[in-house]
Amino acid sequence: MTTINVFTEGLKEWKYETSEGLAKVWKIDEKDVIEKTRTMLRHYIKTLGKKSCLEGYEYKSVTLDIVFCDSEKTHQLNRDYRDKDAPADIITFAIFADDENRFVFDDDINLGEIVIALDKAAEQVNKDISNSQNKEQELFFLISHGLMHLLGFDHRDEEEYNFVIEEQRKALECINYVKI
Repeated sequence: MTTINVFTEGLKEWKYETSEGLAKVWKIDEKDVIEKTRTMLRHYIKTLGKKSCLEGYEYKSVTLDIVFCDSEKTHQLNRDYRDKDAPADIITFAIFADDENRFVFDDDINLGEIVIALDKAAEQVNKDISNSQNKEQELFFLISHGLMHLLGFDHRDEEEYNFVIEEQRKALECINYVKI
């Protein structure tokens, strides 16, 4: 069985404002994030491994980072790396999938990094394709989406988009997420 290493950064009590202007605090359970991310990634490797960037490589572990920040940081990353002058809810840096010279170091594949703007995630509850009913559901929808990108799946057209969303739905069912 493949070992899945998930590292997090920026988890703390996140202060955000509701659409009604109320100040709230979002406490995120790091162990829960790591375990659910592992569960979804195991699902993707099992069901999509032969279609992903992992195909043809021998490895014993995969590693990824999840960075939690605010939309100010994703705005800066979008400007610096994507030539987009807007904040994003999620940005992925797919180190392995996007590199022409893929390498496996010590039997480990570093998939890359998922960057999530928690203030954007909190704003999007009940407002986007995720059909999220709370912040935690929105968070795991974004993580599942980032995992798809780290594995080399994009959504440049409607067919690819529908594929990604359908696969996310299946992965989210593994963590008892509401159906999207």
